[in-house]
Amino acid sequence: MKHDLKPYPAYKDAGVAQLGKVPEHWQVRRQRNVLRMLVSTIDKHTLEGELPVRLCNYVDVYKNERITGSIPFMRATAAQEEIMRFRLQSGDVLITKDSESWNDIGVPALVEYSAPDLVCGYHLAILRPYNTLLVGDYLLRALQSQGVAVQYHVAANGVTRYGLSHDAIKSIVLPVPPITEQTAIVGFLGHIDRRIRRHIRAKQTLISLLNEQKQAIIDRTVGRGLDPNVRFKASGVEWLGDVPEHWRILRAKYVFREIDHRSERGEETHLSMSQKLGLVPTATVEQRTLLSETYVGGKLCEKGDLVLNRLKAHLGVFARATQSGVVSPDYTVLRPKSPMVVPYFEHILRSPTCRYELRIRAKGIVQGFWRLYTDDFYDIRLPVPPVKEQEQIVTTLDAQTASMRKAIERAEQEIDIFREYRSRLIADVVTGKLDVRSAAAQLPREAEEPKPLGEADTLADSDEENGVVELDAASGEPVDG
Repeated sequence: MKHDLKPYPAYKDAGVAQLGKVPEHWQVRRQRNVLRMLVSTIDKHTLEGELPVRLCNYVDVYKNERITGSIPFMRATAAQEEIMRFRLQSGDVLITKDSESWNDIGVPALVEYSAPDLVCGYHLAILRPYNTLLVGDYLLRALQSQGVAVQYHVAANGVTRYGLSHDAIKSIVLPVPPITEQTAIVGFLGHIDRRIRRHIRAKQTLISLLNEQKQAIIDRTVGRGLDPNVRFKASGVEWLGDVPEHWRILRAKYVFREIDHRSERGEETHLSMSQKLGLVPTATVEQRTLLSETYVGGKLCEKGDLVLNRLKAHLGVFARATQSGVVSPDYTVLRPKSPMVVPYFEHILRSPTCRYELRIRAKGIVQGFWRLYTDDFYDIRLPVPPVKEQEQIVTTLDAQTASMRKAIERAEQEIDIFREYRSRLIADVVTGKLDVRSAAAQLPREAEEPKPLGEADTLADSDEENGVVELDAASGEPVDG
């Protein structure tokens, strides 16, 4: 089945630069005219005399395209009048209205699950479509499109924290097709997304298997060395097991020392921890953070230092600094006491068994987080081969895992390309650049897949140049071009 998506026959100027031209028969309306807006006042507190509620909060919206019953909502309390006013209804669209970053403003999620105790939390707004004018699922897609999202970004006010006024939200301009076309658009995009999720899950499974294989090679090599004929001894450490007889077992305090030099102005290169990329300049970290970090008084590190995130949920995440800079004061900067091959110890400390050992040594709660104190880290026992052998292990591992790293990188690049395409497809369809009415009418009837469309599954595959989505006639799957 091949859907050759063409433009509409006639267009008009939308009157808003971000939207450009829209089909001649579509309306262009401000949100105040097509939906009701409610800004929640319910915070994540538990107060005596109030009723228990489940709170759909900022993170639930930020990380989920659809609000379903599978989300572990926060427990809180609210007054009866607040519950009545801010109770979620199926078809509502929630948006983030306050954030540390201007481009995190207006992130939408469609409500597909409602319950008497499920309410909207603080820092969010409810957009409740007038059902004779707007379909909730179409509103979700419209808010995801660049032409509408940019309006939110421009309207956000602030310096260190950004927010939207009630009037700004109501003044956002939407392309509004007739209800029948909204339904067609929703059906078409949903159909493509369901095809895409199957493919992206396969890619994610491949990446997971490659990572497991790579980690198994690393764990075996850094714990047992390269010589298959070497004699072993008991390490006396449960998570290490037996190690080569000539290796030493040392407490971490004899291998590393903590460096606690502070930045006076925070002007050095800001480095952030990424599970995928390691310790890299903050500007290159793709994932957004919900909490801003201050680097005045941050810890200075040098190229080659090991840096530890010592707060849960990322407790035990290690990365080697590839350049000098300043890191969060919540990190621990470690430097070898004597000549050592730091990448070898990075492998050891990032292994699942060692990370578990680090986590069970965390204690106390500081500002709501468990913390791994330096003295507890110093007590960890580490295998220490001769330096020459450390070098050989690292060189061999680089060679053995190179093909797996490249395969993982290719799969991740494909995922990024698919995500970019999906964003463009949504933008073109919800603003009428492509007409999907005929294609939607030809779609087969199908049940919605049980897993909701999430952040990692929002991918697509087709010919971007011509707006063509080619599907196999029998299976309905995208055809590889």
